[in-house]
This record gives sequence, C-alpha cells and structure tokens, in this order.
Amino acid sequence: MLAEPVCRPSTDQASDGPHHRVVRGGIVKCRAHRDQHSAVHFRRVAVATAITLCAALALTACSSSDGKGEPADESPSVARSPTSAAPVDPKEAAKKEAIAAYGAYWQEMEKLYADLTGKGAHLDQYAASAALKNAEADAKGAHDRDRVYTGGVTLTDQTVTKVDASGEIPNVSISSCLDISQWRKVDAETKKPVSLPTNRLTKYRILSTIEKYPEGWRVTRDEPQGKSC
Repeated sequence: MLAEPVCRPSTDQASDGPHHRVVRGGIVKCRAHRDQHSAVHFRRVAVATAITLCAALALTACSSSDGKGEPADESPSVARSPTSAAPVDPKEAAKKEAIAAYGAYWQEMEKLYADLTGKGAHLDQYAASAALKNAEADAKGAHDRDRVYTGGVTLTDQTVTKVDASGEIPNVSISSCLDISQWRKVDAETKKPVSLPTNRLTKYRILSTIEKYPEGWRVTRDEPQGKSC
C-alpha cells in the first residue's frame, strides 16, 4: 500500500486553489496527495476484486460443464484383469474329441456305402489304417454287386474304456452299441431290399480305437464284438 502523504505547512498565505486547506493559520498542500493516493488504492482494490470474481466464475463454469451443475467424476478407472480360464484336462479333451471324430466317421460311412461310385464320401478324413482299408474294401464289394445301403446307423451307450493323452500317439478306446436295423442293403437300380440272414445281429457291441494324427483324430480299428446290446 502507498504511504500516507505527509501534510507540510506552506509559507504561502493566499489560497492556492480548492486542493489546499488551512491548518493552524497556514496553507497545507496535502489534499491533492490524499486524493491521488485514494484513487490508486481504489484501482488496486478493483483489479484484485475483478481477478477474484473471474476466478470464481471460471471455477463455476468448469463445474457446470456437464450442464447439470454437478462436478465431473474424475475418479480414475480401475483396469480389470481378464479372468484366467480354467486349465483344460488333457484326458477330458481327448475323450470329447475322439467321440466327436467317431460320430463323424459313421456319417461318412453312410455316405460311402450309399454311393455306388464310392466317391461321395471322405472317409479318409476320419479313418486310417485297418479301419479305413476294411471299410473301403467292404463297400467296394457291395458296389461291385450293385448293392448300396440306405438309411443310417445309430450309436448309443458310448463308453470310453481307455485314454492315453500323453503318449507318442494319443489314443482313446470307445465301446458302443451299434444299431444297424435301419441301415438297409438294397439293389442300386430297383432300390428293393436285399435278403439277409434272419438271425443276424442288428444291434451289437463294437469296440473302436481312435488315434490322434497330425491332421486330427482318426478311427484306426472298428471291431464288432459279436454281442447284442
């Protein structure tokens, strides 16, 4: 703040204008100094008030930027770690994959036996080794006699009897009940049923081995057990 002006008596006795006043018989030249000091002080106070008001208005504008007069939530978001998946049991995975492959194998078997040319199936994608050779040879024997199979088979009571998921060649053994009662051998041209032995089994136990090849699971053995189910 400015220092209060000091009033000094003047030797002049005549009035020197409206800014002089008489003290103890002399003219004191101080009123102008006080007015100047007051004006400067007023301007400083006004500037300080204006700055304070602007700051307050700025804060109000920031807090009301969302249009509701409520402060924005500035809480930092918490990153959530992804939930770790439960480890997969290799044996359980092998069981599921082998059973799925065995079902696909029989779907391709139906296509193979139903097509007189033998070209409508892709059995080699689901079978290998003895199972593939035996199926292709048996289907060809039927086709050579102008016989095809219509309908389809049904697999029930599937039971996994062995699992080796960590060996050099992972493999699974499955025991199933194979129902071929609706899988009929017919003449390829007339579609008339071919006579079959009346005592033949139409529902029997079959034991299969499915091995994991680099290309996927393949049925390598499919052996009827001669037992009804």
